[in-house]
This record gives sequence, structure tokens and C-alpha cells, in this order.
Amino acid sequence: MDVLSALSARRLVPVVVLDDAAYADQLAGALVEGGLPVAEVTFRTSAAEEAIRAMADRGDMLIGAGTVLTPEQVDKAVAAGASYVVSPGLSRAVVERCHEHGVLALPGAVTATEIQAALELGITTVKFFPAGTSGGAAAVKALAAPFGDVQFVPTGGVNAKNLAEYLAIPAVAAVGGSWMVPRDRIKDGDFGAIAELTADAVALATTPSPSPSPSP
Repeated sequence: MDVLSALSARRLVPVVVLDDAAYADQLAGALVEGGLPVAEVTFRTSAAEEAIRAMADRGDMLIGAGTVLTPEQVDKAVAAGASYVVSPGLSRAVVERCHEHGVLALPGAVTATEIQAALELGITTVKFFPAGTSGGAAAVKALAAPFGDVQFVPTGGVNAKNLAEYLAIPAVAAVGGSWMVPRDRIKDGDFGAIAELTADAVALATTPSPSPSPSP
């Protein structure tokens, strides 16, 4: 199974901000225990590279790097063991470096123009970010109509309350969210709570959406 297929099968991608790489292994264990052996570790902190390495070295998780803004960060992420690279926006230089390394690139795109630019770079799955302030599920549906071959990974403002709305859209491959990996719980070392939150999120993601009631 390739990386995109694996992400699509999981439906959820925890977006992780780690301030201390010492917590990486325990966090990975909590995600695995909760039934979600995948994570996007963001380059928002200096601990990202070491954390990616620690989680990838376990061998039981699919680890990606997030908030990747430069080709140099792509190099660091791939060297640390990242299998995919996520960016908040669309950068030709970042996408091309990902192609050179043979890793999946998921650049951010929220407009028709950005999606067309991504297609020109050979990208057919984009991160829809920030989803909550860019029109939400309604915007994804609208963009999916003219771009029938494009898949979306909405991230930013996705939570337990609106998760089902996004996952009900056929063009949504998976969603990214951080509500199951709260930064304060990680800092407190409360990995039991994270495992529970993750299990709850997995249950939500795998619960079929109710069918609309038939008209009388």
C-alpha cells in the first residue's frame, strides 16, 4: 500500500506540535494504542526533526513532516524518516524536492487557481488549509465539482463536531486535526488521555454517516 492509500485508509491524520522530542516515543505509543498509527509532526518547533526520527524508528507508524516551507526542511524531514511532506501553501521548490526524494507532497491549496497550479506540478491530492476559515466543507464540495480527479485533506478548524461533515465528501481522502493530540496534554505527559481521545476520534471517523430520511 502506498502512502496516500495508507492515509486514506486511516481517514484521520493527527497534526502534532512537539516542544520536546523526549515525548515523541510515548506520544507515538498513545496514538498506536488509540488505533491511529499515523502522525504529521510539524516543523513549528526545533524538536520536530528529532521527534520525527524517534517516531519513525519505531517501525509501527506512518510519519510525515508538516509546516514544511523550504527544500532544506524537506531534506531534514526525509533524512529523519518522514514518508510524506505537508506544507501550508503551494511551493514549487518544496514539491520538486519531494519528487526528487520520492516522497509524497501534500501542499496547501484553497482556491481554484492554486489547485490548477498544483495539478501542473503533478499533484492530485492537496491539503485544504486553513479549512475552517476558507469555506469549510461547503468550499471543498464546490471545488471538487470542477476538479473531479483531485482529492483533499482538510486541515485547520476540523474537530469532533464537524469531522463527519468533511468525511462525507467523496473527494476527501482524509482530514488533519489536533484535537486528539492537545499540546498541553503532551507537555503534561498525559498520554493515557491522548490514547482515549485518539480512540474516540477513530470511532467517530469510522462511524457511517446517517442516511438522509426518505421524503414522505
